[in-house]
Amino acid sequence: MQHDDVTRAHGTHVVHHGPRQAPPLVLIHGSGSSGASWNPVVPALADRYHVIRVDLPGHGHSSPAPSYGVPEQAGRLAAVLDDLGLPPATVVGHSSGGYVATALAEQRPDLVGSLALISSGPSPDALLPQPVVLRMLIAPPLGPLLWSIRSDAMLRKGVTATCNGPVDVPDDLVAEVRGIGYRTFRTVLRRNTAYIAERSVPDRLTALGVPVLVIFGAADPRWNPSSARRYDTVPHARVERLPGVGHFPMLEAPETTGELLLAFAAAGR
Repeated sequence: MQHDDVTRAHGTHVVHHGPRQAPPLVLIHGSGSSGASWNPVVPALADRYHVIRVDLPGHGHSSPAPSYGVPEQAGRLAAVLDDLGLPPATVVGHSSGGYVATALAEQRPDLVGSLALISSGPSPDALLPQPVVLRMLIAPPLGPLLWSIRSDAMLRKGVTATCNGPVDVPDDLVAEVRGIGYRTFRTVLRRNTAYIAERSVPDRLTALGVPVLVIFGAADPRWNPSSARRYDTVPHARVERLPGVGHFPMLEAPETTGELLLAFAAAGR
């Protein structure tokens, strides 16, 4: 995908799209992914917003971090946004990227005007038994071996295993996922679980009081789709359930996902 500009700060790879003077919209990918996961929705968003895609620590083109705790990842992102000198942004997180977005708002409410969470499980008990290909890649004893020899086809299968039907997986997403280390991925997953076990995401959002959009695929094989109703209790939250969509709405239903994000961001201006 073509982009307007690439910057690097605090070890973080940042890709900018759209006019710099436009309102900022920050995109945060999930674990085991990269900023390229947003490719299908970026063009529509960049028509109206300064879109900032980041690679989280140890993912994509970003350097590793001493700690992969969710608050620490949010702190690194805050430093990046401080350097950019942006007004409060619409911050969008996919899957565990929603946890980083939430932690950013907890730490630095001055940086976050509104939050959108896509396929972000509310608490550990909402996690479903994972697809076989993911269990094989993640869990020992086979995990480290398969991770070291994984092919492009296996990586694509890992992404599509959490989708509800065939999708076009961006080539740069496959290339960037290949660079994620096994130990990094395992550590990130543990830290994510610790964050939502300490306090559920709906509870955290309720305490924040910022406008929230929650997008959940009604056929998500990773998180129990019925758990999306827990977000209904969050004040100032709108919950959108997408029929027939799995864990990757931006790959499976990019047009609908983009429209929802545009409408939400515009409402907060």
